[in-house]
Amino acid sequence: MNGFISKLARLALPLTSLIAFTLLWQVAARRYPPEQFPAPSDVVRAIVELADMGTLWSHMGISLARFGAAYLLAVLAGIPLGLFLGRFIRCHKAIDPLIQVLRPISPIAWFPLAVLWFGIGNAPAVFIIFLASFYPVLLATISAVRAVPPVYLKVAGNFGARADMTFLRVIVPAAFPGIMVGLHIAVGTGWIHLVAGEMLGAQSGLGFMIVDARNFLRTDQIMAGMLLVGLLGLAIYRGMKSLERIIGRRWGVSQ
Repeated sequence: MNGFISKLARLALPLTSLIAFTLLWQVAARRYPPEQFPAPSDVVRAIVELADMGTLWSHMGISLARFGAAYLLAVLAGIPLGLFLGRFIRCHKAIDPLIQVLRPISPIAWFPLAVLWFGIGNAPAVFIIFLASFYPVLLATISAVRAVPPVYLKVAGNFGARADMTFLRVIVPAAFPGIMVGLHIAVGTGWIHLVAGEMLGAQSGLGFMIVDARNFLRTDQIMAGMLLVGLLGLAIYRGMKSLERIIGRRWGVSQ
């Protein structure tokens, strides 16, 4: 019973803020015509309309598939490279200037080249999401590995642990919280640039749906697309938090 009450208490504040935001939105929308600033009820009706047409699910599925592929590529490239550069400081010093030159370039600035290299379709959007996700993962992993306390390595050495065992069972678990910070940041930046990439050159996905609604002056569908982008981003974030807790409990770095 106490656990149920505590869960309700934790949900009360977010629900209150959500209800207050919706009410403020509804009141503000009354001052403008629906074509200029649709009310929450208009946006909900637009979502239902898109769902009935069948286009909503296809756009959502395509966007999630693009994001999943690009994010997985960024993780598979960024974490191993970050572990390597964090462990071998001389290699990191050699390549760090190149990283610091490329990292500040906006992924959107790469879009003309992405279209030239990959053409129109999925590939440019995946490339843009990959660039947006790769550097947060890489830099967070490097910092997390270099922040591992040296005493951990000394203890492992005193117990006669081999280098590979020390790396896999000491360094990686100890760096896990810092790596997860980079993964969370990469989710946000990658999801933002997914919509931007789909707006610029794709013919499907939530970003394309928003642009298509703009062409027909359907502001209710524009805001419906924006709302769905936010809700899907929240769902991805919650899923990652759950995965983080599972892995953290396994490695003993979280309760």
